[in-house]
Amino acid sequence: MLDRPPEQLAAESRAARTLREVFESGRPLTYIRTSEEQRVGKVLREVAEGRLSKEPLPVWTWSLTEGLIGDDGAPHPGTETPRAALDFISAHTGSAIFHLKDFHEPLRESAEIRRRLRDVYESSLDQHKFVVITSPVRFVPEELERSILFLELRPPDVVELVDFLRAETAATNQSASNELLDQLARALVGLTVDEARYALRRALAAHSTLGPESIPAVLEEKRLLVNRTGYIEYISSGTDLNDVGGLDGLKKWLVERRKLFQLRDSLSSEIVPKGLLLMGIPGCGKSLAVKAIANSFQLPLYRVDMIEIFSGRHGKAEGAFVQACHMLEEMAPAVLWFDEIEMGITSTDSGGEQGRIFAFFLTWMQEKTRGLFVAATANRIDLLPAEMIRKGRFDEVFFVDLPLPQEQVEIFRIHLTRRGVDISGFTLEELPEFTVGWTGAEIEQCVISAITKARLEERPVTQHDLIGVAVKLVPLSRTMKEQISHIRGWAFERAVRATPQGIRR
Repeated sequence: MLDRPPEQLAAESRAARTLREVFESGRPLTYIRTSEEQRVGKVLREVAEGRLSKEPLPVWTWSLTEGLIGDDGAPHPGTETPRAALDFISAHTGSAIFHLKDFHEPLRESAEIRRRLRDVYESSLDQHKFVVITSPVRFVPEELERSILFLELRPPDVVELVDFLRAETAATNQSASNELLDQLARALVGLTVDEARYALRRALAAHSTLGPESIPAVLEEKRLLVNRTGYIEYISSGTDLNDVGGLDGLKKWLVERRKLFQLRDSLSSEIVPKGLLLMGIPGCGKSLAVKAIANSFQLPLYRVDMIEIFSGRHGKAEGAFVQACHMLEEMAPAVLWFDEIEMGITSTDSGGEQGRIFAFFLTWMQEKTRGLFVAATANRIDLLPAEMIRKGRFDEVFFVDLPLPQEQVEIFRIHLTRRGVDISGFTLEELPEFTVGWTGAEIEQCVISAITKARLEERPVTQHDLIGVAVKLVPLSRTMKEQISHIRGWAFERAVRATPQGIRR
């Protein structure tokens, strides 16, 4: 391996480092599945110009429409066919990199081409000649499997995105500090270079100059691109921990773990927070708490809809789930929310598709990138396998129960204040007398109904309006008493209560 200055290695992107290491190992054939062939070409030139050897290596690019083109941009006559291109590579003397675009079709259709590529492999060994095939689809012939290294090109990392942003800002006569470029690059993580370019143009359309105000526009473009999957949703969350009524035990845990997560790059992976499981009674704030986690950790939030994954609209559920997990690893750092996880991972299908998804999930939770914090929520907690909730899978398993009277008062205060109601004349401490067994969602609906009634009558809302709604509402804890008792009993010895005081009713 050639010596490289430390500063050069520090600025090397993940893609460039991967290809450099492949070439340094002496492998003459590499197959990269990607739709970003222009990006591959740029990375190959970057590797060729000083990273791989002291002298730059020539880079030849082949396509079926133009044949082989050298660094000078001029096509080499007589190399338009796949066989002619391989003959040229085999006869070429001296070090070089050859980039073959969409070469999967000739490989698929012609035994002659497959044979000739094996010849190229033999003639290129230890000759410092490297052939890189790029294609949006994977096709590695059986007879070449042991000769070709297959790679999936991951989305550009921060280093590559900063380099891209620096080039784009220079081309558009924009000025941006290194700090702003780093912030924009981190907001773009997970996108392809082309997608990042669209996001940047969206930001420039919203604001003529780049600045901190450009980041929301970039994130909006990212939201549109992520949401196109149909089962992953980018959620713009502005929920603060103070907007969550009660759950003081959960809040304390999150505040303590937040610092550890922010220091994740300097800590042992064993103590970096991996995630938590929130289970409990519907309507008691699990979803709101997840949104508050993302805001507290200052990270984007992505929601995986387990019901949508199993809908059949996105192919086999197993493939969609695995793809979602791998895709979101590229979005790190982020908070990943598995909503109603029991809909996809249950204890009743150990040998079928759900069982395989569960086995993958357990392994993935142990091996995923440390920049991804997983927050899973569940209502039908008795469906979850025992292996899911044992220590080590999640950092903690919390049970979210019906709010205590003092928590109900806090929830009333939050919802009234958020809607601009002056509560100086209210005695909120009296309300829990009328809301025994209520969930947080029921309190919110009570507030909305009372405000609606007052607005229809064109007057300010009063505490009497709240009481009038409350006395007519039958809470979930009464209509589904047996089910809620079952949930509480099941979780009693299996989870930590999100409210430390427990239930006192």
